[in-house]
Amino acid sequence: MTTHILRIITSPRGEASVSTKLGNAIVGKIKAKYPDSVVKERNLATHPLPHLDDVTISSFFTPTKNLSAEQSNAISFSDKAINELQEADIIVLDTPMYNFTITSTLKTYLDHIVRRGITFQVTENGIEGLLKDKKVYLAFSASGNYSNGGSEQAFDFVVPLIKAVFGWLGMADITVFRVEGFRDPKVQEAVVLQQEIDRIAIS
Repeated sequence: MTTHILRIITSPRGEASVSTKLGNAIVGKIKAKYPDSVVKERNLATHPLPHLDDVTISSFFTPTKNLSAEQSNAISFSDKAINELQEADIIVLDTPMYNFTITSTLKTYLDHIVRRGITFQVTENGIEGLLKDKKVYLAFSASGNYSNGGSEQAFDFVVPLIKAVFGWLGMADITVFRVEGFRDPKVQEAVVLQQEIDRIAIS
């Protein structure tokens, strides 16, 4: 049985990016465990989605049969992104911290995939995510130290945001790998990256 991996890259730094290097390692270990796996890549840095506008938003709430040509084109970006998530068994999301939060391209991506009736629904018991039974690995990088009770921990708006949005959509099984703290001149980026790569375990 083929395992479908969706790799989402967000850093504009290309192969120099720490989060991308960490994501590469996660994908490599997944492929080692599941040799039959196939990887689909979405690079938001090189191929960003368009920001939502009135046409796109109106298309989200228009029945498919009633969509205008303009709305059909606008909604196609969202439909494709959601289809990739629906097909995936495992999602690997690389995300560096930019000014305490995610990149603008990732925020736009989230705006496209959060759709009532498609990726979540409102029931009498509350919100039900519709993208279930998926494993998510988050490759997080930051030059400061935003975990382990550090003084900057309160400024991490990346991991909580991703967990909240993905959890809203039904993807609550999220494992986070973190490379951080290399702003400190005593900390070597390559060393902390390798330490985290060595810690990667695929469930």
